Formats: sequence, structure tokens, C-alpha cells
Amino acid sequence: MNDAMEPVDRLDIPKHLQYSEDHVWVDDTKEPAVLGITEYAAERMGDIVFVDLPSVGTRVEAGDELMQVESSKAVEPVISPVAGTVKYVNHEAEDDAAIVNDDPYGEGWLVKIDLDDDRPDLLSAEEYAEKIAA
Repeated sequence: MNDAMEPVDRLDIPKHLQYSEDHVWVDDTKEPAVLGITEYAAERMGDIVFVDLPSVGTRVEAGDELMQVESSKAVEPVISPVAGTVKYVNHEAEDDAAIVNDDPYGEGWLVKIDLDDDRPDLLSAEEYAEKIAA
């Protein structure tokens, strides 16, 4: 992992999103919910070169491996913090994985999921910032 990371207070942690302890963000204010990896995770991974997205229609439970992200350093699993069914995948991230590093909360989103539980138990932006600062 990259030891020369930006200090936590310089990382973008949007307040309207929720976060898992596995560094996945969730925007459940939209239907279907949008998921991606956090800027913190993207920076730790280094240059992301490939994203292995699930198929549309894939059923996931919270805690399941949702996909894999390959960087110049390693292949990392992305663990789903929510239960539901994959409705959309970001084909742009498959075609140009660098957008996950460049814009993890925007164009670099990864999947959209119809949630089983409309209020997943996740961290607020403040709680997530405290976790990664520890």
C-alpha cells in the first residue's frame, strides 16, 4: 500500500454518502443505490488498471465479494456493504479503469444496486473520516 498518501483531511469524503469499513461508498438517496470505492481506497491501491464488474442481475448479500479491482500493486476484492440485485454496471470504468482513481465519487462509480434494505447500516462521512485517520 502507498505510504505517501495525502493526509485524511485532504481526502474528499462527501457528506451525503455513507461508507463501509471496507472503503466502499453508498449513495442510497437514489434508486437504485450507487456504489463505488472511496478516494482513500483508490489512493491506497495506486493506479487502477482493471475493474472486474459483476453481471447485471447478480444477487449480492452484505459481506459478499461484489467485484475485483486490479491495480499496479495487487488485485483487491470489493466487498458489498449492502444486499440487493445489481441493476447497472459502469462500463466506462471497465473500458478506462483510471476514472476510478480520477473521479471515484462521480464518473468512477462502479455499480447500481436495487437494495433489499433501504437503510443499510453504514458509517457517516464523519465516522468514516475518524476510522481512516486512526
